[in-house]
Amino acid sequence: MLFFLKRPKNYTNGAVYFIFLRITVDGIRAEMSTSRNCEPERWNAKAGKVIGTKEYFKILNAYLENMKAKVYAAHSQLSVDGAEITADSVKCKFLGKEEKAHTGQIN
Repeated sequence: MLFFLKRPKNYTNGAVYFIFLRITVDGIRAEMSTSRNCEPERWNAKAGKVIGTKEYFKILNAYLENMKAKVYAAHSQLSVDGAEITADSVKCKFLGKEEKAHTGQIN
């Protein structure tokens, strides 16, 4: 699991980046937005969190930690249920959605 910054498509100099969460299982990735953003110079990529001591930064880091805990809980629940654990299944469980069933015939 990794938090990272993603530059918006209509990026202008000095704009904030969106914070995304990447879940990787067996080399397969699933990404989703955290609905939060950050200035690139305030982002610690190695730690996956915002640098700063102001209340806003503490709240943002707490939000990201809470999100991380919920993703781990979703992974644990899939494991307990005996379900197949993939990046998409963890993401869907976290979001409370049913995983998209692949349609197609197997010969």
